[in-house]
Amino acid sequence: MPLTPALDIPWLEPFPDPRFDIGTRTDMRLAFVAALQVLPPRQRAVLVLREVLEFSAAEVAAQLRTSVPAVNSALQRARAALAGMDDAGEIAEPDDPESRAVIQRYVRAFEAADVAALVQLLADEAVLEMPPVPLWYRGSRDYGLFMRRVFEMRGTGWRVTQLTANGQPALAAYAPDPHGGHRLHTVQVLAVSAQRITRNVVFADRRVHGSFGLPEQIRPANLAPER
Repeated sequence: MPLTPALDIPWLEPFPDPRFDIGTRTDMRLAFVAALQVLPPRQRAVLVLREVLEFSAAEVAAQLRTSVPAVNSALQRARAALAGMDDAGEIAEPDDPESRAVIQRYVRAFEAADVAALVQLLADEAVLEMPPVPLWYRGSRDYGLFMRRVFEMRGTGWRVTQLTANGQPALAAYAPDPHGGHRLHTVQVLAVSAQRITRNVVFADRRVHGSFGLPEQIRPANLAPER
């Protein structure tokens, strides 16, 4: 089944942390975690645009092609859902030592295309999604089956660059290029809780990659990266 993007749905995209100060990153992290866990797509978009990026209701309405009352209503519902959350603080910060250790182990397993090692790092109900493609898996077993298919299609010997986005640990995954070196495959934003990966939001969109200033290709060591 082809992975066809659903571009008629408003999707959240990751924000590179270096572009924002610490206070803004904290707000964005809370909004992002809330959006991932409990909010439908329209409320996700309104929450981030209004509460984090501080657009006016009229500006958000124009961006989402809706009305100001609809934006205000969505924001009210999003705030109510956010107020009812009691576990956002359990998501580890990207600089937390235990979180870093989990991510480093995940990176080593990913670079080796070691599915069994990846699955060991997942929470039982870990979620994998790939916006704007309507792909969504829950559970370490299905997550592992999907990754096995990716590695069978793309090969082994990946390269990973660690990032942070939305106040969360993230990584850029480079797949082996048959012509030499490695080519940018995805940006992945991870949530870590209780020393396990609980969610991986995967972005294959080249526009998202561009916002991080990532080279499209990592060439062999004797050649410069290609942008």
